[in-house]
Amino acid sequence: MKLVECVPNFSEGRNQKVLDAIAEAIQGVDGVRLLDVDPGQSTNRTVMTFVGEPESVLEAAYQGIAKAQTLIDMRQHQGAHPRIGATDVCPFIPVSGVTMEDCVQLANQLGVRVGKDLGIPVYLYAEAAKAAERQNLADVRRGEYEGLSERMTAGFKPDYGPANFNAVSGATVIGARQFLIAYNVNLNTRSVKLANEIAFSIREAGRAKRDAQGNIVKNADGTNVMVPGALACVKAVGWYIDEYEQAQVSINLIDYRVTSLHQVFDEVVRVADLLGVRVTGSEIVGLTPLNPILEAGRHYLEKQGLCSGVPESVLVATAVKSLGLSDITKFVPQEKIIEYRVEPKSKLLKNLSLTDFADAVSLDTPAPGGGSVAAAMATLSAGLTSMVANLTFAKKGFEAEQKAMNEIAVAAQSLKHRLMNLVDEDTVAFNACMTARRMPKASDEQKVIREKAIDSANKKATLVPYSVMEKSIEALDLAFAVADRGNPNSISDAGVALVAAQAAAEGAYMNVLINLPGIEDKTFCKSVRENADALINHARSKVESGRQLVFTKLGG
Repeated sequence: MKLVECVPNFSEGRNQKVLDAIAEAIQGVDGVRLLDVDPGQSTNRTVMTFVGEPESVLEAAYQGIAKAQTLIDMRQHQGAHPRIGATDVCPFIPVSGVTMEDCVQLANQLGVRVGKDLGIPVYLYAEAAKAAERQNLADVRRGEYEGLSERMTAGFKPDYGPANFNAVSGATVIGARQFLIAYNVNLNTRSVKLANEIAFSIREAGRAKRDAQGNIVKNADGTNVMVPGALACVKAVGWYIDEYEQAQVSINLIDYRVTSLHQVFDEVVRVADLLGVRVTGSEIVGLTPLNPILEAGRHYLEKQGLCSGVPESVLVATAVKSLGLSDITKFVPQEKIIEYRVEPKSKLLKNLSLTDFADAVSLDTPAPGGGSVAAAMATLSAGLTSMVANLTFAKKGFEAEQKAMNEIAVAAQSLKHRLMNLVDEDTVAFNACMTARRMPKASDEQKVIREKAIDSANKKATLVPYSVMEKSIEALDLAFAVADRGNPNSISDAGVALVAAQAAAEGAYMNVLINLPGIEDKTFCKSVRENADALINHARSKVESGRQLVFTKLGG
């Protein structure tokens, strides 16, 4: 799933009708889920959070900015929060399946459109900044709306849009940044002093250096000399929460790829222990991407000497328990993890029971059909391979294979997850072909549009089973590995994994072949056919070697 988060800040926090209209404009874009609307009275500012596929999020961001332009007049605006325009800031944030570079591209695309179509000056910041002095939002926003006209006259040129002051809308700052996780660690103390001591020790900025007399050491320019803390990309402070009757270390995790959630937690535990303080748990404020939770689950399983190649649900449960995320309020993954919030809960084949899936396949409808069944078989193959790897990991006498089996199990679980999604993608691709064929063809223009849509849909319907082929062969290779090196008591399971992957590859191959004749692009057809032939030949050779290996070990 390609998922981007967008968090525009609008300079209005008091007029509910205006906020409703902006929210409606954002929600009106297909494929976008508005997760949160957080207005502030004193700041006269509202933060809206929405997620979706990149193209949908790009469109929703534009529609939100366009609506704000018509409803917010910056000449009348007053509020406690720094701001430079009606839509003050609009960052794109990668969540899953997209890179920071993708989000930078989105920022540029939005900047071009807002500048050209809406006549609003646009400044790029953070990862999208075109100059180092514009990376920091505070630097771009210096002087705020009231000082913008003078700054622009003095040469503060926007990256996109008119280089003259827009009195009604001000300017908009658009950018790309990493996901910020707001994270609090709970302590068994009421002491803010102790909580701050922990915060100063872990945060990147650290603490002010003191001399032997306890005086703060100054730089030549009068600023404090700082002693850096232990963790990069971490901001932290200690505070006391009346509601909880305990102190917390309040943390902003700026980039969890640099410093992970579990690294922060473990370091707080370590420093707290030196001070005689116990960590009782932690909480995530707002939402979190799935990946840092999965990383934490793997980390704590590995610390226990257990295999980390387990289902996603087990990794999540391990992370929740190990981090104490339900210490104060219950952590509900479906509410707190972004990917789970946006995933449809119904109408997906992968969410059906085995009985219901078999029933759906058996009806007099062409989909779900062979393509989805092939993906399902490959999914089961990967699951069996993970099982054999886990059983081998835990078996006495196979200690030398533990590292390899853990790697195989992790790879098989990842493969299982991808293949499970392909079960639905194959049916979606087939349905798109049917939709294209039902398009009107009364005029020559309609016929051209219809033919292009059919060709595009047929290509997609070919590439999905081609992906199933590729993943099935990955599953086949992993099954061969556990058949060769795994627990001999599970050799029959490894054998089933082998032949299931082979059947999946053969089935997907058939679905590739049946779609090729309907595609006009013969270069595309030739390339896909050649690659598919090479893949299936590899699969047939590999499975024959695997069958011989399995039957030799079975004694037959």
